[in-house]
Amino acid sequence: MKSLLLVVATAASLLVAPPAARAHDPSWQLRPTGTDARLRGLSAVDSRVAWVGGSNGTVLRTRDGGRTWDSVPPPDTAALDFRDVEAFDARTAVALSIGPGASSRIYRTADGGRTWVEAFRNADPDAFYDCVAFFDRFRGLAVSDPVGGRFRVLATRDGGRSWRQVPEDAFPPALEGEFSFAASGQCVTTAGPRDAWIATGGGSRARVLHSSDGGRHWAATDTPLHPSASAGVFAVAFRDPRRGVAVGGDFADPSGAAANLALSRDGGRTWVGGTRPPEGYRSGVAWHGSSVVAVGPTGSDVSRDGGRTWRRFDAGSFDTVDCPTTCWAAGEKGRVGVLTRR
Repeated sequence: MKSLLLVVATAASLLVAPPAARAHDPSWQLRPTGTDARLRGLSAVDSRVAWVGGSNGTVLRTRDGGRTWDSVPPPDTAALDFRDVEAFDARTAVALSIGPGASSRIYRTADGGRTWVEAFRNADPDAFYDCVAFFDRFRGLAVSDPVGGRFRVLATRDGGRSWRQVPEDAFPPALEGEFSFAASGQCVTTAGPRDAWIATGGGSRARVLHSSDGGRHWAATDTPLHPSASAGVFAVAFRDPRRGVAVGGDFADPSGAAANLALSRDGGRTWVGGTRPPEGYRSGVAWHGSSVVAVGPTGSDVSRDGGRTWRRFDAGSFDTVDCPTTCWAAGEKGRVGVLTRR
């Protein structure tokens, strides 16, 4: 989303007092990356291997749990902002850069980032790609803001080597001003072999679009999250094809009380608010077993009851989170953390 490129964390968001620690709380152990880039793209393979992407053409990879990092960006991309990375292992990954026109690109590597192939370069000045997700090692989707009144989505069936546009009539009409947020690489997610969801904001209603046939057809559902030009659903995650969590809020008021959470138990056909949601805007969310972790510029929260109630356990700033086995988070000034128990 265009305006998000200009947003920086407010000083107030960095001065929030940390919550009182409890013995059973998790905590982030920071893993210095050696960069001050803002890292909004993250794909964790396991407890040792993770990839991150961000501003100034940054793509990093670790193979030792974050103790050391390799700088492995595609060549001649220092002007790009890699807001999403999807990794399959230590050697194979897809990286998405965002922006209008040719700034939106997709690269693929199969040798740990030593070489990259440019698989897609956007030629439409009205398109702006925000995020990418895969069903498996072969099938994936990349999401753009609406063009001509409907969302635009690319699909791949060969692991990101080539991409084709999903027909426009597969999508319901977009709302006036509606778009997806390129805040965390989590505006699209998948669960199982066929189900995918797209998070939206910016319009008169904060919605989630759902496909149950691998991205060929989509339907939209309203959520109770606060909608505005700077608010809506920023990230969505599903534990399985039925149980999902959507987070967001208002990035222009990161500590505010705008509605920022919705839960679904029917695959995204209906959404309800939580009993005790996180405090403030949240841009990233991930399931970790039966628990859920949410992150944002004012802190991190955990829910152990499927998203109904939340406890903030950290006041540091993160933009995105991924929990394949171990939870990783990434954010501003090259900040990366690995979740551990106290």
